[in-house]
Amino acid sequence: MNNSIFYMPTKIITEKNAIKNHSAALCQLGKRTLIITGKNSSKNNGSLQDLVEALQSLNIFYMIFDDVEENPSMETVEKITALGRENNIDFLIGLGGGSPIDAAKAAAVLIKNPSSSIEDLTLSPMLASLPLVAIPTTAGTGTEVTPYAILTNHKVQTKHGIAQKVFPILAFLDASYLMSTPKDVTINTAVDALCHLIEGYLSANANIFSDGLAEKGLKLFGECINEIEKDALDFNMRETLLLTSCIAGIVITQAGTSLPHGMGYALTYNKGVPHGKATGVFLKSYMNFCSDKAKVKNILNLLNFNTLDDFGDFLQRALGEHIALSDEELYSFASAMSNNKAKLKSHPSPVTADDILDIYRSSIGRI
Repeated sequence: MNNSIFYMPTKIITEKNAIKNHSAALCQLGKRTLIITGKNSSKNNGSLQDLVEALQSLNIFYMIFDDVEENPSMETVEKITALGRENNIDFLIGLGGGSPIDAAKAAAVLIKNPSSSIEDLTLSPMLASLPLVAIPTTAGTGTEVTPYAILTNHKVQTKHGIAQKVFPILAFLDASYLMSTPKDVTINTAVDALCHLIEGYLSANANIFSDGLAEKGLKLFGECINEIEKDALDFNMRETLLLTSCIAGIVITQAGTSLPHGMGYALTYNKGVPHGKATGVFLKSYMNFCSDKAKVKNILNLLNFNTLDDFGDFLQRALGEHIALSDEELYSFASAMSNNKAKLKSHPSPVTADDILDIYRSSIGRI
């Protein structure tokens, strides 16, 4: 018997015009909200306007913080927290990609706990949070259904997760907001979702529920590969990617991520490589390294690839230009990853420092 625990408290609404059609659900969360978003995309894709109109029709007081950067920093979370505390906010709405939603999760913890400081995000796992609504406008992170939030910590020069588990109460999924997403963002976020599916499927924490979801997500992703390569994504295909991303988020909620994510953080922080590409470059080598060849073969079958080399060729075409590192960087990044106990633990067999270095070397170009 596969012993397992499955917990997914987020209500997911997938529908065109989801915000307008189901806005009444917001009334249950409070009378004062803070919208957390980025500088431009939510304005350009119409999601912010739809949300504001819904809040106005419900007579819910709202404020907007629209200065979340890619890979949100601890400093940005502190700014959001101060605004929320000063205005007695009842609940938060994260609107955009993973960055605004993750920043909203972290701020929701600190606003709920006025005596807590930014350091408590890593030190006090039992802190509760204000209610949070998530409206993703990219298809990749799945953060709308995960309890995780990843922040950039400039003091230690890397990205790491907060200690608290913050599930959104409600997630609105409307692919209309993805129609203007640029090609590079579409690919990078889609590959992030693919990493979630593969890493979760191969994880030591995988169970019968997460595996079933991962297999469905991989099949859906496989249906999108030709369109991704041709950049021919219509509404139905973007909705498929959005659903795939959401499913992938549920998978990593149950099973976690593994080596590619841990190895990719250094590329994002130190080299400015987009998160999806920074993790995706390791997928072929990671799958080759994994000992569960039956699962690896099933991944390839679900994605409609004959061989791991075919899959690697797809990733190379999708992700574009190779990343190059110096020997010093390779050894430094591999050494840091060797101390990432959480990611190493999620791999089902022992991982040595030499294993990590080999995956870096086989995935990354040399300067």
